[in-house]
Amino acid sequence: MDTGQTVYIISQLALGAAAVFFAILFWPRTRDAAWMLVIIGTILIYIETVYNILNIFGIGVDAFFLIGTVPVITFVLPSLRMLLFIAAFMIMVFKQSRHK
Repeated sequence: MDTGQTVYIISQLALGAAAVFFAILFWPRTRDAAWMLVIIGTILIYIETVYNILNIFGIGVDAFFLIGTVPVITFVLPSLRMLLFIAAFMIMVFKQSRHK
């Protein structure tokens, strides 16, 4: 592993950990469904980051469930977080349009 890859891994883990830390701190202070979905999406981003780093080190769990040749988790994590963000933004748009 070269220096660039090491810096990438450390920065992704550190920044992701900070984002998840503050998201978890914010979680009990909000009852808004949109914010809850954003928080869960943020946690999923960190899970995806850790999963990708484990794959870089060769510790991935790709072989369990496959769709063709693509591991299911590789497809599900990014799709699920995007769906959560879409749902959160839709809730925010509906709330804004209802108040006008």
